[in-house]
Amino acid sequence: MTVSGTSSRSVKLASGDEYPLTGLGLWKVPQAECADLVYASLKLGYRLLDGAADYDNEIQAGEGLNRAIQEGLIKREDVTIVSKLWNTFHAAEHVEAACRRSLKDWGVEYFDVYYVHMPISLKYVDPKVRYPPGWSYDGTPTGNLVLEDSPFHKTWEAMEKLVDLGLVKNIAISNMAGAMIADLMRYARIKPAVLQVELHPYLAQPNLVRLARAFNIHVTAYSSFGPVSWVGISDSVVAKCESLFTHSVIANIARSHQATAAQVVLRWASQKGITVIPKSSSEGRLKENLQNESLDLSEHDMDAIDALDIGLRFADPAGIDPRLAMYA
Repeated sequence: MTVSGTSSRSVKLASGDEYPLTGLGLWKVPQAECADLVYASLKLGYRLLDGAADYDNEIQAGEGLNRAIQEGLIKREDVTIVSKLWNTFHAAEHVEAACRRSLKDWGVEYFDVYYVHMPISLKYVDPKVRYPPGWSYDGTPTGNLVLEDSPFHKTWEAMEKLVDLGLVKNIAISNMAGAMIADLMRYARIKPAVLQVELHPYLAQPNLVRLARAFNIHVTAYSSFGPVSWVGISDSVVAKCESLFTHSVIANIARSHQATAAQVVLRWASQKGITVIPKSSSEGRLKENLQNESLDLSEHDMDAIDALDIGLRFADPAGIDPRLAMYA
């Protein structure tokens, strides 16, 4: 699917709910900056806020959201608010409590979309001990990653109950490979509305996108700018490629449209009907990112960017623990 011109700023999910094509991603946004960033983005016209319990900034994101609501800039129903179930809360008895904790932190009564952050079950960590729990069981950078035997179908049943309770409007999946998606679709009473995955010109994932669309699952891309998001996290992989912002293909297309390289990279995805969720601490870049939808890339432009795909993944679970290679 390609969305040309400026007429479409959102798509309809299988539920019929509107889902913006450009949103604000809250991964790696410091607590001290988060409230002001959310407020500024809403003032500029953003209507999708993509958060997660693991980002450790949901309270501050909620403060920015509620400031905008109190000042009359927006109404709650105008904004698509997203959160995600962390890996340590996959056991069915913990799903509802985890969701309610995030709702309380945001200061809202429901989420528009609630994801299973990853299809990886980790041993439960009591939020009274540590929140968010992180990857290692003891919370230290070098601590052990302890897996938990929580079948995904049980986690999904608990997610479905969130919809039944009115806590969530749409449930969704993230970082999930095609085989597991196909299996989920065989037993899900409520189908996943969105799939969020790493997706950028170096990792276009066309087969996974086609599969999602065959199941009527909307796709959201994270790490749209590729290597720049992973400096300091996956440096050995970052070193394998040139920044998308300086790549000659992107730079030439940007010049031809009098646009920024960031706008071109974002529009390459959004013009395909894929939602993008970039972040920036600069109000100017926030505005530029949102304006990616005003570009109309040619078929030649799109093909040239497609050709940059080398299957280069930065979010590699096996880099955390070899036992997670199956989820890549």
